[in-house]
Amino acid sequence: MLLPRIKGPRDLDRLSQEELKQLAAEIRSFLVDAVSKTGGHLGPNLGVVELTIALHRVFESPKDKVLFDTGHQAYVHKLLTGRQDFGSLRSKGGLSGYPSRAESDHDVIENSHASTVLGWADGLAKANEVLGREDHYVAAVIGDGALTGGMAWEALNNIAAAKDRPLVIVVNDNERSYGPTIGGLANHLATLRTTDGYERFLARGKEILERTPVVGKPLFETLHGAKKGLKDFIAPQGMFEDLGLKYIGPIDGHDIEALESALTRAKRFSGPVIVHCLTQKGRGYEPAVQDEADRFHAVGVIHPDTGLPVSTDAASWTSVFADEMVKLGKERKDIVAITAAMLQPVGLKKFADAFPDRIFDVGIAEQHGATSAAGLATGGAHPVFAVYATFLNRAFDQVLMDVALHKCGVTFVLDRAGVTGTDGASHNGMWDMSIMQVVPGLRLAAPRDAEQLRAQLREAVEVKDAPTVVRYSKGVVGPAVPAVGKIGGMDVLRAPADEVTRPDVLLVSVGALAPMCLEIAGLLDKQGISTTVVDPRWVKPVDEALAPLADRHRVVVTVEDNGRTGGVGAAVSQALRDAGVDVPLRDFGIPQRFLDHASRKEVMAEIGLTAPDIARQVTGLVAKLDGRFDSEPAAAID
Repeated sequence: MLLPRIKGPRDLDRLSQEELKQLAAEIRSFLVDAVSKTGGHLGPNLGVVELTIALHRVFESPKDKVLFDTGHQAYVHKLLTGRQDFGSLRSKGGLSGYPSRAESDHDVIENSHASTVLGWADGLAKANEVLGREDHYVAAVIGDGALTGGMAWEALNNIAAAKDRPLVIVVNDNERSYGPTIGGLANHLATLRTTDGYERFLARGKEILERTPVVGKPLFETLHGAKKGLKDFIAPQGMFEDLGLKYIGPIDGHDIEALESALTRAKRFSGPVIVHCLTQKGRGYEPAVQDEADRFHAVGVIHPDTGLPVSTDAASWTSVFADEMVKLGKERKDIVAITAAMLQPVGLKKFADAFPDRIFDVGIAEQHGATSAAGLATGGAHPVFAVYATFLNRAFDQVLMDVALHKCGVTFVLDRAGVTGTDGASHNGMWDMSIMQVVPGLRLAAPRDAEQLRAQLREAVEVKDAPTVVRYSKGVVGPAVPAVGKIGGMDVLRAPADEVTRPDVLLVSVGALAPMCLEIAGLLDKQGISTTVVDPRWVKPVDEALAPLADRHRVVVTVEDNGRTGGVGAAVSQALRDAGVDVPLRDFGIPQRFLDHASRKEVMAEIGLTAPDIARQVTGLVAKLDGRFDSEPAAAID
């Protein structure tokens, strides 16, 4: 076995080409076995085995910076840099599913949002130049899917302007992001994939013409002088070269020797170079190769032999949304859907199958997607833009200035809101309810169960003069949480058991945390603390009935799966102040810090967002109001 002997990249140097092929096979076997047990990004990593080996043979990490866009294809990189304990991958205390500076000096970019790597590479190359580090190199790996993002082209514009600043850009072209890459760039890369190289044509032409008497040499010189036009005709890589970028490729991304040759040539060049590599996502694992949806982009725990899930989950939030979107599409011809290269993960595949002319995949371009949605709304459609909550951060200016300012009826559906856990800091959807609070006119819904998701999605698409947001959690949707009454637009989920003139606590429950809030109320009841639990349903704007209701309680408590700073608790506090209601308020939510990867349950426990933790603190607050804080400790709550 070769893999256990690889403790760092330089251990690759002494391996022969045959041994490197054996190592590639061992790595694929290791990945299938390990990831099938833990879940994770399998397909992308199976596709970059040879490419990653070649990168670490040619470049000297960590002195040279080897960067991965998004980072979901960095498992092979981890294996080659001394991290082969995958038993607790993506679990608390185990390896991150993305590059992590805390794990290794070989890791640079922890942000797992796409299309950012070329900006990083540009800055690192500039730093090398400014500090005179002529023997330091930067190699940035970006997928063809990530090249659909606007940030990538903003960076290319800067990179190309510095024709003598070394930088190697590796385009990992597997024709996919999650699903197949679409758009004009995809078409251009497809042309490059299927056209024989110009250099081969020119070499053959030179051989023939130089054997031709008298006119051969002049004709070849003329031909060589016209090579730019011939390049565009025979191998149309001109788009890159027009930007001032040297182009090498396409290269077989599974031929280590060819990859090393191309990368070595690129490294020696004194300016920016694109190395175009053709790879196969899921390579070497038949269940992944046969999966047309996303080539096993990300999997849960699976049977390694079949690729089938070990267990079948109950209905997820995403699946509830998916089914309701199809129903809405049948009822209203103006409903259209937008995805940013994530058709399957956000639940729009069924809608796309049912209404192929009403689905728009904008690529990894959330900013463009939001502005395009404003145009669709202005044109008379009602767009539903489904996106992970963490990725809406990227389109804030467009939501604010294009959608909201123009009073466009656009519905943003945010999947994976709140603590998502195993994917780490940049995937937790903990910012949306804070960021969206500052957008004038925007309305934000946080459904607590499947029934409310269906209802609030329908309410959202009825709004024609403002943006609406519907946000929900990752994973299995919980049981129905029925209302026992209504106050204004709010659902009452629990009223005090006994008639009291002024109940102790008004507990404002946000979204999927409703079951936990009811558990909190039960624990408080055991301490003799009377509690009313309400679900605002629409958390922005704050319901007008909330302030007078709060005034009839001694304490207000808000619980949300969002950052505390500027979140729902802050909005409720402001609304109470504006209404002149002077009631103590305690807001519980996610602390404003980056959270390490772990399961959702473990993260929630770590940050104190559990029923016993909250009940204990509320008990102490009520005790303090009663004047018994110093003399009577709060009872234990388990």
